Amino acid sequence: MEARANLRNARISPRKVQIVLDLIRNKPVDFALATLDLTPKAASPIVSKLVKSAQANAVNNFSMDGDNLYVAECYVTPGPIMKRIMPRAQGRAYRILKRTSHITVVLKEKE
Repeated sequence: MEARANLRNARISPRKVQIVLDLIRNKPVDFALATLDLTPKAASPIVSKLVKSAQANAVNNFSMDGDNLYVAECYVTPGPIMKRIMPRAQGRAYRILKRTSHITVVLKEKE
């Protein structure tokens, strides 16, 4: 039995999100949320909200015990990339890539 939460098209680079996800993988939910609250990264509030959503899904939809949950899987995949241009000298234009992420958090109950 597992509960999951997905966030699609988050406006943050997958590389930045991966650093935060590595901190909480295979940790209990309460420890993961405490870690996210104290981590000064841009992805921390986004991932924290996602973990809370997965926890609510587990308790309300699957009748799992909220105290026995842990982060079984968490991963990020690249989403669509918005392409913009930045004017440069002598009429040139440089490409700016605004990356997006698809983030998934899966919670399971300890045996």
